[in-house]
Amino acid sequence: MATQKRFIAGAICPRCAEMDRIRSWEQNGIRYRECVSCDFFEQLPIEEQAAPELATRIDRTHREEPTEDFQTVKIIDPKG
Repeated sequence: MATQKRFIAGAICPRCAEMDRIRSWEQNGIRYRECVSCDFFEQLPIEEQAAPELATRIDRTHREEPTEDFQTVKIIDPKG
């Protein structure tokens, strides 16, 4: 069975800067990309497991529990 090569819509070739000329396919655990306008060719290994995402302060999987420690604020009248 032949591997189907597909064009990547909107992709710009890093070598010749032509748009919609990159096609991609996978074969034997390797992802291939090539440009049909120039001699650009790239091989990328396909990762079996995605790397775990790093925790950031914006997207935390664990939330800190709110503390019950409150302090009373006393408003002082400057006139006395």
